[in-house]
Amino acid sequence: MTERMEKRFAALKAEGRPALVTYFMGGDPDFDTSLAIMKALPGAGADVIELGMPFSDPMADGPAIQLAGQRALAGGQTLEKTLDMARRFRESDQDTPIVMMGYYNPIYVYGVDRFLQTALEAGIDGLIVVDLPAEMDDELCVPALEKGINFIRLATPTTDEKRLPKVLENTSGFVYYVSMNGITGSALPDPSLIGGAVARIKKHTELPVCVGFGVKTAEHARLIGANADGVVVGTAIVAQVAGSLNAKGEATADTVESVVTFVRGLASGVKAARMAAAE
Repeated sequence: MTERMEKRFAALKAEGRPALVTYFMGGDPDFDTSLAIMKALPGAGADVIELGMPFSDPMADGPAIQLAGQRALAGGQTLEKTLDMARRFRESDQDTPIVMMGYYNPIYVYGVDRFLQTALEAGIDGLIVVDLPAEMDDELCVPALEKGINFIRLATPTTDEKRLPKVLENTSGFVYYVSMNGITGSALPDPSLIGGAVARIKKHTELPVCVGFGVKTAEHARLIGANADGVVVGTAIVAQVAGSLNAKGEATADTVESVVTFVRGLASGVKAARMAAAE
């Protein structure tokens, strides 16, 4: 496996705080603005970056991320350009782990072997492909692992004790616990349930468990981070981009800074998570 992910979570564990995992849509609202957002995320406090691959039929995503994908596709974003975005990010940042997140169809069309080789060369550390169940590991998961790219699996409240070992069988990097059923951008789950869910998953794996879906504020991040190894924020970041655009859906002078300011707030919540728990 690439070492960035393991090193980052080890460093955070030593620091005594959870990771802030930030998702944004590659190419939203345009390539240059999106790349500027990506480059600004680590300085704002992001520990791991999830780079969204726009797709025309994102069945697991809520309206905000669907619209972000539509804006990106309308602006000419392709899988090749998303990979190039990671490549350009790596020119100035060799430490922050990058996870590409999306759906299998664009990868299949691009060609699995070609995609994995290009992703590795571009500095990708992991993949989250939401529509590939564990029963289809031979399609992409196993080839990715053989290339040294982490394959990160999603677990949900309905992933029971019988199913969980199968889900975790070829998972690496971290486990993404989707804290509620439904589409992205749903309401915040009951934080009191997160600790039990994380503990249940950790009975089956030594991997970090990162929790997402519904995190919108620094306080949300603090509450979730008290019991998780990482807090994943996506829809709320995408909403910051959307809210900064002009009437034509184009980037403004405020677009990058609005994301940076928001992520700084989330980072402060994550850093306060364990301190509050220790008091």
